Amino acid sequence: MRAPIRPNRRFLAASLGVVLSLSIVSPAAAWPDPAGKAADNASKQISALQELKRSQSAVESKLDTSLVVAKRGTEAAGRGMRAALPALQTGVGDRVTVDIRGSASADLLDHLRKVGAGIRAVSEHYSSVRAEVPVSAMESIASRKDVKFVEPAVGAMTAKQLADKPKKKPTKDEKAKQITERTRQALSVQAEPAVSEGDRAHNADKARQQFGVTGIGVKICALSDGIDSLQASQAAGELPAVDVLPGEGGDGDEGTAMLEIIHDLAPNAELGFATAFRSDASFADNIRKLRFQANCDIIVDDVIYFKEAVFQDWIIAQAVNDVTADGALYFSSAGNEGNVVDGTAAHWEGDFVDSGLSIGKWAGTAHNFAGSNGVQIYQPISDASSAGVPVLLNWSDPLGASTNDYDLYLLDRNGNVLSASQNFQNGTQDAYERVNTPSGGGQGLRLAIVKFKGENRYLSLSALRSRFKDTAGVLTGYNTPGEIFGHAAAKNAFAVAAAPAAKAFGRALEPGDPPNPTGPFPGAFGPTSKVERFTSDGPRRIIYNADGTPITPGDVSSTGGEVRKKPDLTAADGVTTTVPDFETFYGTSAAAPHAAAIAGLVLSGNPGLAPADVREALTTTSIDIEQAGFDNRAGSGIILADRVLGYTGASPQPLAEAQTPTVRANDGGNFIDPGDTATVTLPVTNRGDGLAASTSVVLSSPTAGVTITPRSKFYGSIDKGQTAINNFTLTVPANHPLGTPVLLDAKVSFAGAQSPKTARFPVKIGQPSTVVHDFTYTGTPLAIPDNDPTGVTVPIEVSGVGPVSRVTFSIDGTECTANPGATTVGIDHTFVSDLVGTLRSPSGATATLFSGNGSNGKNMCKVVFDDTAARAFRDSKSEDAPYTGSWRPFQPLEGTVGATDGTWTLHVRDAAGRDVGSLRAFSLHVSGYVTPGS
Repeated sequence: MRAPIRPNRRFLAASLGVVLSLSIVSPAAAWPDPAGKAADNASKQISALQELKRSQSAVESKLDTSLVVAKRGTEAAGRGMRAALPALQTGVGDRVTVDIRGSASADLLDHLRKVGAGIRAVSEHYSSVRAEVPVSAMESIASRKDVKFVEPAVGAMTAKQLADKPKKKPTKDEKAKQITERTRQALSVQAEPAVSEGDRAHNADKARQQFGVTGIGVKICALSDGIDSLQASQAAGELPAVDVLPGEGGDGDEGTAMLEIIHDLAPNAELGFATAFRSDASFADNIRKLRFQANCDIIVDDVIYFKEAVFQDWIIAQAVNDVTADGALYFSSAGNEGNVVDGTAAHWEGDFVDSGLSIGKWAGTAHNFAGSNGVQIYQPISDASSAGVPVLLNWSDPLGASTNDYDLYLLDRNGNVLSASQNFQNGTQDAYERVNTPSGGGQGLRLAIVKFKGENRYLSLSALRSRFKDTAGVLTGYNTPGEIFGHAAAKNAFAVAAAPAAKAFGRALEPGDPPNPTGPFPGAFGPTSKVERFTSDGPRRIIYNADGTPITPGDVSSTGGEVRKKPDLTAADGVTTTVPDFETFYGTSAAAPHAAAIAGLVLSGNPGLAPADVREALTTTSIDIEQAGFDNRAGSGIILADRVLGYTGASPQPLAEAQTPTVRANDGGNFIDPGDTATVTLPVTNRGDGLAASTSVVLSSPTAGVTITPRSKFYGSIDKGQTAINNFTLTVPANHPLGTPVLLDAKVSFAGAQSPKTARFPVKIGQPSTVVHDFTYTGTPLAIPDNDPTGVTVPIEVSGVGPVSRVTFSIDGTECTANPGATTVGIDHTFVSDLVGTLRSPSGATATLFSGNGSNGKNMCKVVFDDTAARAFRDSKSEDAPYTGSWRPFQPLEGTVGATDGTWTLHVRDAAGRDVGSLRAFSLHVSGYVTPGS
C-alpha cells in the first residue's frame, strides 16, 4: 500500500502545538454499537472533560484546553481527572511554545523573561508574542490584564505536495554541509540552468520573445519557509541577487524553489523574500514589510496557518488587504486540501442542526451531520489519510467576540476520546477549536461537534489533507465545497489552483484512486488540461467584515454574508527546480509563483497598470478548463502569458535611472567646501527592455541656499544597457554648515510608462578627517539570547567628533579561533549565520552589518565591516571561519554618515534555534571633518 497523503510533517511537527491525545485502543467492534459500550465510553470521557471545563477558574479560561489539562496534570487536584481519563496525554513536557495574544509590551516581555520564557517572535502591530514557557508559569502569564488568551503555538504548513514519505530531516550541521557542497559543485561545474516546464506550458518563453518583456522594473517577493540553498542556487546561475529582509531568511528551501520558478518566467524582475514561519503574526508583519519597506510590487506565498479564520479576514488576510489597498498584487496557493468533485476533500460547512442527543453529561447537544436525512452525530475520517491531521472547527461569530460556545472531539471506534478542544467562548475569544489526529493514524476515527451553550451558528469543519469518507453501512462522510480559507480567500488576493505542466503526480492520493492527470509539456496548456486532484476548492462564504461587523446584520447563517469566488486562477505545478527535495515541485506552492511571475511580465510591459486591470487581463484571457465558465476548482482557468500580454498590449519598456554622480570642486581642490562651486557629472543608465527616447534630467536640491545650473539637461535617446552622461554646476553657500551633506534630487524623464524615475544623492561638504576615533566596548561578555528577536542591545557613546564623514565597525578579539565557546574572539557563536547585527546612529539611521551569512562557520574575530572592502560578508562561507579580515556589510554604512555625537547602538539577535554564544568585544570607528584653518 502506498503511503497516505499527509500534511508536510516537517512543518507540522514543529508547529502544530499541543493537542490532547490518548493511546489508541484497538477496535473490537465497528459502530453502531449494539452493546452500547462505545457510546458509554464516549459519554463518560466527554463528561469528565466537560467537568474540567466547568471547574476552570477565570484565569484558566484564558488558557487553551490542552494547557489547562497539562497544568492540572501537575497538581494533586488533577488526580480525579487522570482517573477518569487514565490514558489522557497532553504531549506537553515541562516547557511548551505558545502564542500569547493581547499585548507585545516591554512589560510583558520583561515578565516572560522573569518566569524563564524564551521569546521567539514579537509583533507589536498585531499584539502577539510567541514564547517557549515553563508550564508552571502559565497561570501567572494568563493572570495579566494585558493578556487575552494563551494557546499552543499556532501551526502552519506550505502547499507543497509530498510525492513520497517525508525524508528524515537532517541536523542543522548536516544541512549546512550539504548546502556548502552543492555550492562548491555549482561553482566548479558550469551546468546549463534548469528551467521550469511551466515556462513552456504557460507560453511565457514565447511571450517574452514576442513582446520583448522580461520583468524589468518589477519587484516580485515571496514568503515561504526558508531559502537555505539560496547561495547554492546563485552559484549555479539559477538565481540573481535576492533582497532578503534582515534576519528573515527562515529555515527550509521551499522559498528557494519558488524564487527559481519566478526567475525562470520573469528573468529580469527583482526578487525579494521573507519567511512566513516565525509565527502567524510575524507572517502578517512580513507581508506588510515586503510592501512598505522593501517596495515589492507583487507578493506571493504558499503558506496556511491553521487558525486563519474561515468567516472573517484574520490578521494575515488583513495584512493582505493592507498591501493590496496600497496597489500591490498578492498571490497565494489555493491549497492541497482536496475538493468535492474529485472526492478528495474533508470539508463540511452548514448551519448547526440540533441532534437532540447529549454526548456528555453536563451540557450541550451534538450536531447532526445528516440534517433532514436522519441523525448522525459523528463525521468519519478516512482510514487511509488519518495520520497527523489538523482538524479545524470555526463558526459564525466575530473574531475576539464569540459568545456561543462550541467544542470539538476526536474519538476512535470504541468511543475513546483521542483529542479534545473545548475552550471557553464567553465574549472575548475566537470562534475556533482545533484537534489533531494521532501521528500514527488510526482506524475508524470520527469527529463530534458539541454546542456547549449559546445560539445556533453556521459551522465549518475541515480535516486538512484527509477525507470525510463513508464507513460502509455505518457512517456517511458529508462533504461540501469551500475548502479554501484564510488569506487566500481575501477579496483582492489571487488564490491559485494547480494543474500539472508535465508528468502526473507520482502516486495515488489514496489506494484505489483514479490516475492523476498529466500536463501538456512540451506543449502549452489548453482547454483539455485538468487540475490536480488534490487542489482545494471554493467558494468561500464570508460572514463578517474585517472589523467584526456583520455583512448582513441579523443573518449569520448559511444564507448570510457574501460569497467570494475562489480560486481565482490555475497555474502549473510538477515542474523542475534545482533545489534539493524540490527537483520536481508539485502542489499549489508551485502554481502560485508561476501566476505571480506572469503578472510580473504584465506589469513590466505595462508599468502603472491598475490592479483591477491586471485582474481583468488575467481572468479574461485564461483558458477555460473543467466545468464551463468559472468553477470552484480551476477558477477562471489556466493563464497563458502570450494571451495576457496581447490583451494588455505589452511592449518593451525603457527604464532610465540616475546613477551615483561624481562631484569635483572647480578650484581643483579634493573636497567640496562651503562656498565652493563644483561640477556634478551625472550618469543615466537605461536598464530597461526598450529604447529610452527623449531622456532628460532635472537636477535640484532641497538644501537651503544651494543652486544648480542648468536646471535641466537633455540626454537624448539611450539604448537598453547603455549609459549617457551630462555635467551640472553646483554652488554651495559660504554659510553652509561643515559636515552637513548637500542633497541632490535627480528626476529622470523619458518616453515610457516608467517615467519619471527619481533618486536622491548626498554630497559631503568639507574635508573628511583622516583621524579615526575608536569607541570600544569594554564591558563583560553579553549572552546573545537563543532564537530571540529582542536580542541584545549595547549603547556606544560618541563625543568629540561632530558630524561623521566615515564609519567602519569591527568585531574585535585578541586570538582568532573557531573553537566553540572561545573567550578570545569578539563574538563566539556556533552558526554565525543565525545572527543579525544592526548598527543605529543617533539620527535613527540604521545599517545591517551581517544577516544570515557564514553558513555553519563559528566565531567572528578581528572582522572589519567597511563599505570599501573587496569582499561582501553575504558571500562568506563556512570554510572562512573564524571570520576575520575586511568585509563589506550587509547594508552600506554610508547610510549612517552625517550623524553627529550621541548614542549609537549595536543590536545583535539570534534568528534560529539550538546555537548560542556571546558578544564580547567590538568597536565603532568614526571620522569627522577637518575644521578650516586647523
